[in-house]
Amino acid sequence: MNTKEIKIPVEVCSYGELSEADRQLVDKAKEMTSRSYAPYSRFHVGAAILLANGEIVGGANQENAAFSSGTCGERSACFYASARYPGVPFRKIAIAAWTRLHHPESDPDSECFQPSPISPCGSCRQALLEYENLHGPIEVILYGAREIYRLPSVASLLPLCFTEF
Repeated sequence: MNTKEIKIPVEVCSYGELSEADRQLVDKAKEMTSRSYAPYSRFHVGAAILLANGEIVGGANQENAAFSSGTCGERSACFYASARYPGVPFRKIAIAAWTRLHHPESDPDSECFQPSPISPCGSCRQALLEYENLHGPIEVILYGAREIYRLPSVASLLPLCFTEF
């Protein structure tokens, strides 16, 4: 029997250390959280995707009382981007989230954003991975109010993924 070690490169940085273009992408993801419909979880997720043509497309989670009928912010963004700009490669995705559960009177732009970065669920990782398989690596920027994680690709988030379809 062999043992394999999986190492995932994660760059940890602050908002100020991001390039202007990456700050714009993070700002769009944060803005998209305000378009979330999350009456059940009260957890608002926004995503923004930079396309190879320079366009930035956003998405936000949309919940429904029939829980499986909703969708996550990341899939909302990637499906819209693919429908709006078919065949255009994704270059980067930024993801942000906030909740008022611990700060009911706070403004989401200040205290309510998650202090640590959140990462996409497994379904979103697999959906994004399919676009990465089509057109090459998609850099991932996970926003947290205290720190930001940057990963070189969606596959970094899903190291034991399947890519043969």
